[in-house]
Amino acid sequence: MSDLVDGFGRAVRHFREVRGWSQEFLAEKADLNRSYLGEVERGQVIPSLETAGKLAAALGISMSRLFFHCEQRAA
Repeated sequence: MSDLVDGFGRAVRHFREVRGWSQEFLAEKADLNRSYLGEVERGQVIPSLETAGKLAAALGISMSRLFFHCEQRAA
């Protein structure tokens, strides 16, 4: 997949790991399937804007911060 999709997954993983959360915990907070979250983090799927919003809200950050971090990692 694209660098942007990979960067998004790495950004989600970064913010999750900084908080010391498991994939299962974040998935539950974001109302997502844990397997799907793993695919997002590995850059294997392209999440919808709704999913990105759920992840940002669950992580306690704005979508703009999540996307900014994603772009920085992709660059």
